[in-house]
Amino acid sequence: MAVFDVCREINELINEGEHVAARNKLILLLGHLSRESTPYPEVLNYLIREAGLYPYMQSENSSWQEKFVTEAFKVDIGRSRATLHREQSYVLSRLLDGGDIAISAPTSFGKSFIIDAFIAAQKPKNVVIIVPTIALMDETRRRIFKKFSDKYNIITASDMQLGENNIFIFPQERVFSYLNRIELIDLLIVDEFYKASAKHDKDRSPTLLKAILKLSKKSKQRYFLAPNIKNMEESVFTRGMEFIELLDFNTVYLEKVDLYKEIGKDELRKSEELLKILRSRDGKSLIYAGSYPQIDKVANLIVASMPILDKPLLNHFSKWLAENYDPNWQLTNLVRRGVGIHNGRMHRSLSQIQVRIFEANKGFDSIISTSSIIEGVNTSAENVIIWRNRLGNTKLKDFTYKNIIGRGGRMFKHFVGKIYLLEPPPADEDTQLEIEFPDSILGDLDEVQHKDNLTDDQVAKIIEYKYEMSGILGEEAFARLSRGNLLQNSNSDFILGLAQDMKSRPEEWRGFAYLNSDNPNHWDRMLYKIINLSPAGWDIQFSKLVLFIKVLSDNWRKEIPDLLEQLDQEGIDVEDFFQLERNVTFKLSALLSDANELHRIIVNSEVDVSPFISKLGHAFLPGVVYQLEEYGLPRMISRKLHRRGLIDFSDPLLDLRAAIGRFQKLGVEEINKTPTLNPFDRFIVRYFFDGITQDDLAI
Repeated sequence: MAVFDVCREINELINEGEHVAARNKLILLLGHLSRESTPYPEVLNYLIREAGLYPYMQSENSSWQEKFVTEAFKVDIGRSRATLHREQSYVLSRLLDGGDIAISAPTSFGKSFIIDAFIAAQKPKNVVIIVPTIALMDETRRRIFKKFSDKYNIITASDMQLGENNIFIFPQERVFSYLNRIELIDLLIVDEFYKASAKHDKDRSPTLLKAILKLSKKSKQRYFLAPNIKNMEESVFTRGMEFIELLDFNTVYLEKVDLYKEIGKDELRKSEELLKILRSRDGKSLIYAGSYPQIDKVANLIVASMPILDKPLLNHFSKWLAENYDPNWQLTNLVRRGVGIHNGRMHRSLSQIQVRIFEANKGFDSIISTSSIIEGVNTSAENVIIWRNRLGNTKLKDFTYKNIIGRGGRMFKHFVGKIYLLEPPPADEDTQLEIEFPDSILGDLDEVQHKDNLTDDQVAKIIEYKYEMSGILGEEAFARLSRGNLLQNSNSDFILGLAQDMKSRPEEWRGFAYLNSDNPNHWDRMLYKIINLSPAGWDIQFSKLVLFIKVLSDNWRKEIPDLLEQLDQEGIDVEDFFQLERNVTFKLSALLSDANELHRIIVNSEVDVSPFISKLGHAFLPGVVYQLEEYGLPRMISRKLHRRGLIDFSDPLLDLRAAIGRFQKLGVEEINKTPTLNPFDRFIVRYFFDGITQDDLAI
C-alpha cells in the first residue's frame, strides 16, 4: 500500500466535502498501519485532525497544532483523562450547557465516555442511569465503580441506603422503589431509549415510559442514548429535548462479506462457510443465531465439527460447568472448542463470566448469541457473523441488523470489523422513533396534567379507572397505592381486573396466608390461582411450573445438579431451569406482590405474604447471594464461602453493601484460600473482586 497516495486521496475527499468516505478510507489506512506496526507519517495526524478523530492522533511526528488539539479535547473521565473525538466533545458541551439531549450514534461512538466526563466535570449529587438489562447494569456499574466509588454511593439493588451523592444504575423495574426517596435528580440517563417504543419492546416499554414520566418530573437534565435512530417524533416523554443524530460519524469501518450470494438456500454450504471462518481463528467472532433453536443448531454443528482445544482456562471452565450444572449440557462440551453462548435465559453471573472469557486473550474465539448480545453488554469483536436473518420467528429489521453489525470493530482494538453475511440483510431504511401513550399505563397518569397529550377517549379511561379503583379500595387506600408506587404491574387494566376479582370472589382468596408456610405442599392452590391471573408466557404446563417452584425452594440447601435430577422426570433440563427460574423471580414475584397489596386492602388486612414473595424473588436463595450473582459471583461459590464461615449469608441483617464491605475487608487472596474452591472458582473470584475494587486486578 502506497501510504502517501492514500493520504492524498483522503485529503481530496475532505476538500470535496465527502467526509464519510474520507473517514472510512482513513480508518482503513489506520487499520493497515496498526497491523503492520508502522509509524504514522507526519501528514496523517493532520488528516486525523481534519476528520475529527482526535483520539487516534499520535504524539510522535505531530506538530504543535496537533498536540494542542489532543490536549484541548482531553477531559477528566474519572481517575484518568481521555481525548474525545469531535462529536463526543460537541455532545458533552451541550450537556455542560444544561441542555436535555437525545443522541443517536453508532455503537462504536463512545457514548458512555460522555457520561463519565459529565460526572467528573459537574460533580452532580444524584445521577440515575436506566439500562435495559441486568448484564448491562453490571457492566455499567463496574465502569462507574472504578472511577467514582470514592465519591459516590453506587446503587443497583432495590433496598440500598442512599448517601449524600448517589449514582443509581438499574433496569426500569427497580426505579419505583426509589421514587419517593429521591427529591431531585441532576441527570437522568436512559440507555437504549428506543426501547420506550412498543415497536421495539412491546412487553417492557410501558414500564420504561412510566419510569421516564415519573423521573423526568424530578430531573434537572436528561440524556437519552440510542443507536440507529434517524428521526425522533416529539412526545411528552421527550418534550424539550434536543435530538442529535450522528449516525454518519463512525470510528471504525465495517467491511461486509456477502457470502449469501454464493450460498443461496444451500444449508450445507452455509454450515461449511461458517466452519471455514471459525477454523481460521482470525480474530474474535460474534455469531448472531437469531433464536434459541438456531443457537442449538450452530452449537451442535461446532461440537460435531470443531476440534477440542487444549487451553487451561477453557478446560477449567468446562469442568466447572459439568460439576455445577450438567456434564451433558451443550455448553459444557462447546466451551472446549473455544466457543461460548450468550442469551437472556442463563444465570446472570454465567453470562457475564462468558463475556469476560471471550474478551480474554486465551479465552473463547467465538460466542453464539441471540439479540441479547446487543442489548445486554457492550462487547465487540473483529468479526460479526449473521447466521440467520431473523429475530425469533420474525424477519430481522434494518434497525436491529445495524445494531448487531455495529458490534464489529472497536476503537484502538479493531479499526476494521468484518461482517460475514450468511443470509441476505434486510432492506435499508431510516428508523423514526415514535413513542405514544399506551392505554395500559393510563392508570398512572393525571388526566389534567397530561390532557394535551391524550385523546378524549384516553382521558375518559383515566377517570373511569380512578373511579372504579377508588370504589373498590376506597379513595384514601387507592391514593396511598398510587402515591407510593406500590404496584409493580404497569397494566392498569390488569390491576383493575385483579381488584374486581378479589372484591367479587373473596372466598377464592382464602388461604392466601398458606404461601408463608414452610411446607411447599401448602402452596399449590394459591400458586395455581396466581398463575392463572396471567396465563400466557410461562413456557410450561402450570402443574410443572408449580412443581418447579416447590423443588426450587431447596435452592440454597441443594446443588443445581441435585435439583435437576429431581426435575428430570418431568422433562425439565438445565435450559428449562434457567427460563423457569427467570419467570418465577421476575414475573411471578411481581404478580404476587401486586396481589398482596390489593389483598391486604380488599380481603384481609392481617395477611401479608411478603416473606414468601421475597423468597420467590430471590429464587429461594439468601437475598444477598442472589444480588451478588448480578455482580458476577455465582451462588455455588457463595455457598462454599458460607460453609467455610467467612460470611454468614443466612444473617437476615446482612445487606448487599455490608456483604461487599466484608469482601473488601477480607480481600481476594484470603477468599481464594478457601480449600473447597477449584481453579475456575478462583478465576471467578478475581473477576468478581475486579468489579468491587478501584484497582485493576490481573484476572
